[in-house]
Amino acid sequence: MRHFGHLPGEVRASLFHREPGEFTVDSPPQTLAVALGATLYCPATRPRLAEDIVKQAAQGVVSMVLCLEDSIDDADVPGAEENLVRQFAELSGRGPGTPLPLLFIRVRTPEQITDLVTRLGAGVRLLSGFVLPKFTEERGAAFLEALISAENAEAGSELGGRQLYAMPVLESPELMHRETRTETLSGIGRIVDKYRERVLALRLGVTDLCSAYGLRRAPDMTAYDVQMIASVIADVVNMLGRADGTGFTVTGPVWEYFRPHERMFKPQLRISPFSSGRAESLRTELIEHHMDGLLREIELDRANGLQGKTCIHPTHVAPVHALSVVSHEEFSDAVDILEPQRGGGGVLRSSYTNKMNEVKPHRAWAERTLRRAEVFGVAREDVSFVELLAASLRT
Repeated sequence: MRHFGHLPGEVRASLFHREPGEFTVDSPPQTLAVALGATLYCPATRPRLAEDIVKQAAQGVVSMVLCLEDSIDDADVPGAEENLVRQFAELSGRGPGTPLPLLFIRVRTPEQITDLVTRLGAGVRLLSGFVLPKFTEERGAAFLEALISAENAEAGSELGGRQLYAMPVLESPELMHRETRTETLSGIGRIVDKYRERVLALRLGVTDLCSAYGLRRAPDMTAYDVQMIASVIADVVNMLGRADGTGFTVTGPVWEYFRPHERMFKPQLRISPFSSGRAESLRTELIEHHMDGLLREIELDRANGLQGKTCIHPTHVAPVHALSVVSHEEFSDAVDILEPQRGGGGVLRSSYTNKMNEVKPHRAWAERTLRRAEVFGVAREDVSFVELLAASLRT
């Protein structure tokens, strides 16, 4: 797998100073956590799920979650489980050369993990792990123990010694309530640290968090405009996303909108980045579908320490990936900061001569930036997210 691998080689060469690197499910977890990018959620009830997965992989999706939880009716769970077993069997029958994304199943209960690993049979080889809903210390322990039990059971032998990853979803009401938030996060911290080698990333379930107060953000507002949600995100990153080696990758919240809505506020996209050729019509299209709100939220995600994003519609994938590419300026700054001879610290003017790079305070940022560059690549000096997004949408 590689990001932008669905683009022709000559197009990638015209866009990237350093092209995105390849990765597999066996890559280091710190690489995989960043490589998740836009994780596309899909109800496990879809009758042509295998075909949909192959189609999305061909269009640039590298991670998908097949959902047995809130996206389907309670009564549909048994049928959805049976459908997953059939669809994984179909995917297995397509042969090892078929490009597939990293596949995760979002379960409801710990028992579903062991049951599904058994029922998937040889198809479990295509599974990267499970998404664990409503995650707290108490619930999390049962889910993670079930994951280990499934691997150790006879059915787990189909994995060939490979471990399955967990992606807990932080979405319980205790996180929204101020009086219980700190202890809830502390408990989550204890359990994910205990099973650190199993936890690929922490996901934010903002829709569930909003439900605790009957909230829903409008399409021209971001999660950060809802102050209670913004405070939860800040506390999650503060306690669980630190850059000192104790933290985890925390992914961005879902963007719910994909069709035009009546607009109350002015568009949030400047004209100048779109001022040539087809880019002008691209800006109009993005604004008409309220994608300017999504683009702003992606930028705010990164500014607040989040990486990647939960997506519920294929049209959201290209914007997330385009804005995940490291700019030539970011790359230049990161490389300068991490030069071995600067290990003692100091300050230097950026190679773009527009900012100060202070070696010690900016080191963690530089390391994180180069990790992102490994999987998303580095844009050419004259290439912005507009060209990257336009190229993705042309395919």
